[in-house]
Amino acid sequence: MTDHDSSAHPRRIRSFVLREGRMTPAQQRAFDAHWARYGIDYSGTAQDYAARFGRTAPVVLEIGFGNGEALAWASEHDPARDYIGVEVHGPGVGRLMNALAARDAGNVRIYKHDAVEVLQHEIAAGTLAEARIWFPDPWHKKRHNKRRIVQAEFVALLASRMAPDGLLHLATDWQPYAEHMLEVMEAAPDWRNAIAAGSYAEKPDWRIETHFERRGLKLGHGVWDLLYHRT
Repeated sequence: MTDHDSSAHPRRIRSFVLREGRMTPAQQRAFDAHWARYGIDYSGTAQDYAARFGRTAPVVLEIGFGNGEALAWASEHDPARDYIGVEVHGPGVGRLMNALAARDAGNVRIYKHDAVEVLQHEIAAGTLAEARIWFPDPWHKKRHNKRRIVQAEFVALLASRMAPDGLLHLATDWQPYAEHMLEVMEAAPDWRNAIAAGSYAEKPDWRIETHFERRGLKLGHGVWDLLYHRT
């Protein structure tokens, strides 16, 4: 018998599986050398991002930034805005911090934590000018579709954290997930399609073609972008 009754505290289904992978020595050193500057330790209380960045600027959130390639590029080419990245996988976090430190970037902060909990507890209402979810895990098997992060409850939570007319940018290379995203977003009362009702978007210039995406395109995968404004 254990001292914890799991039936009394059901575990929330997560939209990711923590496959930590092995960090290289350089990635591990990044945590030692750069986390104090770039990392935000999850506290469960709303953050003052203007204080974190030392200025008041529009805030862009990227959920699940992977190896950080797109986030590093975006923050470098959009210095007028501040970027928050959320990723659970240590190697990608370490790699991004090394890239940021190499150019002394000042407009990025990182969580190594579950994005839903960050949204629920760390980001205050009306904070975000933009949110990006690019190539999230599609959970291919039908019985796992419920684990997809883009669900009605999640996009409603995200809407509550957006500034008026804030932008949500979704992208996937898995057509069934693209169709699922479109269905969820078109039914969401807090969002309106930035292109036209029921329409996908052309790839915007601000989303670079990553190594991951190029590999998929060579294999014949399509890519679908969706843009929505907070109503």
